[in-house]
Amino acid sequence: MYPILVNSLLSCPIVKKGEYNYFVHPITDGIPDIDPGLLREIAVGMIRLLDLTDVKYIVTAEAMGIPIATALSLMTDIPVNIIRKRKYGLPGECDVCQVTGYSKGEMYINGVCKGDRIVIVDDVISTGGTMNGIIESLQSIGAEIVDIGFVIKKGSPSLKLPYSYLVSIEVTDRVRIIDQSS
Repeated sequence: MYPILVNSLLSCPIVKKGEYNYFVHPITDGIPDIDPGLLREIAVGMIRLLDLTDVKYIVTAEAMGIPIATALSLMTDIPVNIIRKRKYGLPGECDVCQVTGYSKGEMYINGVCKGDRIVIVDDVISTGGTMNGIIESLQSIGAEIVDIGFVIKKGSPSLKLPYSYLVSIEVTDRVRIIDQSS
C-alpha cells in the first residue's frame, strides 16, 4: 500500500541509544533527505486515513511532524499549527510535558482555542508519552481532537485516544514491517 515508505524503512540504519534501538529514517530524522515522492505518498495516505471534516488546524509537534503536516496542509488547504520546543510567553500559551523513549522536556502550544476542531499528525509513536502530554494540554484548552494519525507506529504505545497509522514496525537490528493501514 505504501511502497516508497516500506522500502525506505526496510533499508534504514539502526543505531543504539543505550539499550534503545533507534531507526534513522528521513521521516523521523530528516536524514539523509526527505524525498518529495515519500512525502506525497504519506500525505495521500493520511488524507485517506483521517477525518478532516471542518478541521481548523492540522496540529503537529516540532520538529519531524512539520514536513508531514505541511504536505498535508498543501493538499487540503487546512492551516498547520506547530507545537514548539521554545516558550514564547504569548497570551494563552499552554505548556506540554514531552516524554519519549529516550528524552523528556517541555513544549508549548500557541494559537489553539477552545472549540477549535483539530487533527493531530506526527511522524512516529512508540511509547505515547509525548502524544499523551499533547492530548492532555489540547483538552485542557478545550480543543476538539477530531482525529490523530501517525506515519509509523513502533511497539505497543499507550494512548489516551484512538489513533491511526500508515505502517506498524518492529525494530531490532533491522526494521520489520508488522502491518499497514488499508
